[in-house]
Amino acid sequence: MSNAQIEIQLIACIVAIACAIPGTFLVLRKMAMISDAISHSILPGIVVGFFITQDLNSPLLILLAAFTGIITVVLVEYIQKTGLVKEDTAIGLVFPTLFSIGVILIAKNANDVHLDVDAVLLGELAFAPFDRLRISGVDVGPKSLWIIGSILLITLGLLIAFFKELKISTFDKGLAASLGFSPIIIHYGLMTVSSITTVGAFDAVGAILVVALMIAPAASAYLLTTDLKLMIIYSICFGVFSAISGYWLAHGLDASIAGSITTMLGILFLVIYLFAPNKGIIAILYREKQQRTEVSLLTFLLHLKNHKEIEERHVNHLNEHINWQKVRSKTVLDLALKNNMISIDKNIVSLTAKGDEFTSQAIDYIITNEDTQIEDMKDDFFLFRG
Repeated sequence: MSNAQIEIQLIACIVAIACAIPGTFLVLRKMAMISDAISHSILPGIVVGFFITQDLNSPLLILLAAFTGIITVVLVEYIQKTGLVKEDTAIGLVFPTLFSIGVILIAKNANDVHLDVDAVLLGELAFAPFDRLRISGVDVGPKSLWIIGSILLITLGLLIAFFKELKISTFDKGLAASLGFSPIIIHYGLMTVSSITTVGAFDAVGAILVVALMIAPAASAYLLTTDLKLMIIYSICFGVFSAISGYWLAHGLDASIAGSITTMLGILFLVIYLFAPNKGIIAILYREKQQRTEVSLLTFLLHLKNHKEIEERHVNHLNEHINWQKVRSKTVLDLALKNNMISIDKNIVSLTAKGDEFTSQAIDYIITNEDTQIEDMKDDFFLFRG
């Protein structure tokens, strides 16, 4: 690999890590789309910063862009708190307005400068290694690497220093306030970090990829764990994996690096969405099938409990009177036999002592309207699940 290839992957990985940390909290706070709003609405701040400094590389552009991002959050929340519209509507009102203001400012006052919408929103990783930082004439590496690296160090420092406050205010604002933490300060601190990260990264990777790296890894991690620390770690790992694999996908296809990384993020999320052990679609469908079988089993056991007649307890009764198909009947009988709930003698089904105890407890729970406890009871009685 050439130095340029190594630098591109390194920048992509650092951007992924820097975005994954605030992105985790945005997903947990159900504010995922605010990152998209910030990534577009910072345009007026960049333009105003350029008008003041006449320098596209001035740090003032980052500060004013971050300030514009905070203004976006404040406006969205103010409109939302009126109760007239919901948050998604407020976002849809605020960020197009601010973005349009930036576009107008560029069109009217910066036509002769390399500052346009494409340059702002569509950063290109392939060009990042060519924008070098020189100190006293010494080349110290890509400028984007130093900018996003510095932001990452600050973000990590803030995460370590305020992890407890962030965790509590994310899951229980009332508890945070009662413990003396200010949820508002923590909230706007998070929004500030998100804004600065977005501004620092989009010049290298573009706003679209910033949003993808901020949300997709966190959303994928959310499907795998309920532990906040693990979720952050998973988000970082998914972001880094997608950055590296996306780069080599782009290299192989001779395609856009940002597009390929975003594609890998989408594929990764799809795989986890389908196969996550607890929250994945396949796991959910399996649990629903299992629950349907267990409900059928309970229905059958209740039938046996309430009928002593031989004809009512005959195996064929499942098909003839309860109107179950043969496959369903066999499934229910097999599950009951595996769990020692029934015994079969000459095709006559009888409850065992275990089956009778289970059914009696189930009836008690149903009568007392405590159906939710049946699930706990199943764990005590069932060695095999449907």
